[in-house]
Amino acid sequence: MQAAKEADVTIILAGLDLSVEAESKDRVDLLLPGYQTQFINQVAQVSKGPAILVIMSAGGVDISFAKKNNNIKAIMWAGFPGEQGGRAIADVVFGHYNPGGRLPLTWYPADYVDMLPLTSMPLRPIDSLGYPGRTYKFYNGSTVYPFGYGLSYTKFNYNIPSAKRYLDIKLEKSQHCRDLEYKEGEYRPSCPSVLIDDLQCKHDFEFEVEVQNVGRRDGSEVIMVYSKPPHGIASTHAKQVIGFKRVFVKAGQTEKVSFVFNACKSLGIVDYTAYNLLPSGKHTILIGANVVSFPLQLNLK
Repeated sequence: MQAAKEADVTIILAGLDLSVEAESKDRVDLLLPGYQTQFINQVAQVSKGPAILVIMSAGGVDISFAKKNNNIKAIMWAGFPGEQGGRAIADVVFGHYNPGGRLPLTWYPADYVDMLPLTSMPLRPIDSLGYPGRTYKFYNGSTVYPFGYGLSYTKFNYNIPSAKRYLDIKLEKSQHCRDLEYKEGEYRPSCPSVLIDDLQCKHDFEFEVEVQNVGRRDGSEVIMVYSKPPHGIASTHAKQVIGFKRVFVKAGQTEKVSFVFNACKSLGIVDYTAYNLLPSGKHTILIGANVVSFPLQLNLK
């Protein structure tokens, strides 16, 4: 605390290590062990200059207290870096490198561990027992930081100038429609779905994304693309990643990125009987954290 009172900038390193996170161990909570929370708050409170928090961990940690602390001006998750990790952290903190990463996992709040027992294996939520789902695909609760979250020293805008918005798939005589479970009162198509194993899967859809760097720094952006199944289907995922690309964009400029996806691989769902089905109806293609989106109508005939 005395050093922070005199320093122009305070960098606080905290997190976990192999005594907490290892193949043979189970974490019992999602908090920082020991007195780290108290330590971070006390140092940030008296810091003369901005306080920057660096978290080292393999998994998520509930650092809501730091997120809400106005004295902490930046938070960086460094994972478990290698021998050049210190140099890499310094390059980001001091602005020599413009980061462009994305969280590969959901950071849950601390009370998540009390919402369901360790013995509950389903990824889907169990509403009758009040259990939330697991992973970004099924979790339906609040987060500290969501899957795919990431910041940069610049800002990017997305635009979709062109996209295919419908896809017709003609079924052969050997290909049969399969029923799906829908939420009560929801519209049910005449041909709800088809078994993907019965299709030749030669149906693609493509689109283009314009990425504009509207900030003052050159930087790279990871464009994450999700598909969302038609509304009303019961017990399916909320969304799923179908692809991503990294693009470098100079300040004030725009880059175009093209995507091509196979319908069977990108729009399929898995039902409770473990069948991989392609549902008909209006799918939604999301770019980033729903920054832009467009509908894709899939018709089974």
